[in-house]
Amino acid sequence: MEQQELSFKAMGLSSSVIKALEEMGFEEPSPIQAKTIPIILEGHDLIGQAQTGTGKTAAFGIPIVERLDHRSKRVEALVLAPTRELAIQVAEEITKIGKFSGIKVVPIYGGQSYDRQIRALEHGAQVVIGTPGRVMDHIRRGTLKLDHVQMMVLDEADEMLDMGFIEDIEFILKNVPENRQTLLFSATVPDPIAKLARRYLKDPVHVNISPERLTVPSIEQVFYEVREFEKLDALTRILDMEEAERTIIFCRTKKRVDELTEGLQARGYTAEALHGDLNQVQRNRVMKRFKEGGSEILVATDVAARGLDIDNVTHVINYDLPQDTESYVHRIGRTGRAGRTGTAISLINPKEFRQLRQMERVLRVRLQRRPLPTPADVAEKQREMLKNRLAEEIQRGVLPSYQELVMQLAEEYDSVDIAAAAIRLMVDKGREDKSDLDFGETGAEPGMVRMFMNLGRMDRVTPADIVRGLAEGAGIQGSVIGLIDIYDRFTFVEIPKDAAHKVLQNVGAIVIRGKSVNLEPARPR
Repeated sequence: MEQQELSFKAMGLSSSVIKALEEMGFEEPSPIQAKTIPIILEGHDLIGQAQTGTGKTAAFGIPIVERLDHRSKRVEALVLAPTRELAIQVAEEITKIGKFSGIKVVPIYGGQSYDRQIRALEHGAQVVIGTPGRVMDHIRRGTLKLDHVQMMVLDEADEMLDMGFIEDIEFILKNVPENRQTLLFSATVPDPIAKLARRYLKDPVHVNISPERLTVPSIEQVFYEVREFEKLDALTRILDMEEAERTIIFCRTKKRVDELTEGLQARGYTAEALHGDLNQVQRNRVMKRFKEGGSEILVATDVAARGLDIDNVTHVINYDLPQDTESYVHRIGRTGRAGRTGTAISLINPKEFRQLRQMERVLRVRLQRRPLPTPADVAEKQREMLKNRLAEEIQRGVLPSYQELVMQLAEEYDSVDIAAAAIRLMVDKGREDKSDLDFGETGAEPGMVRMFMNLGRMDRVTPADIVRGLAEGAGIQGSVIGLIDIYDRFTFVEIPKDAAHKVLQNVGAIVIRGKSVNLEPARPR
């Protein structure tokens, strides 16, 4: 019941807004959104005492999109923000929330030409987000008409006070209709802000939504600056450098989880996806494999990872930053449990620096910035790991027969050359396709294994059933499955050699159309 009360659907939001929120990765409201959205939707004025980084932009952005007349070309909502950076950020978020609702949003701020802003306003916009000085200039020029404003938002009011905007704000408030809804958000409510609220807000509901100051001291918190298009490549380099034993990677959306999991699997990592589209049986299988070390990486959404009881997670990686600071704290708390140290890594694109700094202020921590490893760094790390493995092997003691072999070769070759050749043999062997182990010739394409399956047309089995069954039961990616030949009582399916081992190890877990399946390497055609 509690879960229902917290859901966006239970708030009565329109399907177009729900769809936009799902695309943005908002699986459920943050605490600030859960507390304020119902109040705002009922039409009350509100004082929200909230730190930045709590998800408050959506807390007023969602009701703005819900309550406005999407067919109007007049300004119906005005949001004041202290800086151009925040104005742009708020405009971008409300645009995303209104993506399927036909809402037009225009940001106006100093540093951008008046002509461009005037043209945008003339084309018609329901929502204007602006800095006080530039909004006041447009009012005086007659280029911004506020006669039809129904909702007025003062975002980060205390910061606007500190920047000397209080008189500008009062001027603007006097130019919007008295019969409006006013929302004021501020981390603190000093006397001048309290006086402003008494004068311009009608019986406001006061909600304190400042988050608890939470962090986990034993966790090393670092970030890498990464542009969006290079994120996957950057992530794989970081994974190779970190020697992570058990990692949870968080993404904003289910689609993002699936794409990243597939990308990691294609690069040879044993990654599993965990999100809301998985049923309980699938969830249990994924979790069992992760806990038992069958997979080294779990890629998850916030809601899917809630309540997970997993020990020994060495790394948590924020592939996407969460929408609010509380979610960040919950994510990184997955590592460093039971007094152990852990590492929390965030991949930050340049547009997210403001959000990162806000998060740091709320948590009173400073994330350590690290340079992105280069391919040369990764190669050096792998050499170092190889050196350590060799040192451990020497300490274990070398077999006399190998020593004798080396001594014979030393009569003819340099000892350093002998050691280097041995290492090359070892590394090359490690790179060989592990799946060349004894499947024999099965009549498949090169690099594939042709498997025999005891289900066919008479079992009403389809290629989609087979792909789904193998993917879910054996934990392999459906996209790697090759040619499928379905006969009356049996089927042949081609699978990459490395995946074929996984399939054979998990035969007991593979169920297709409600039936257990027997699979074995096929004889040559």
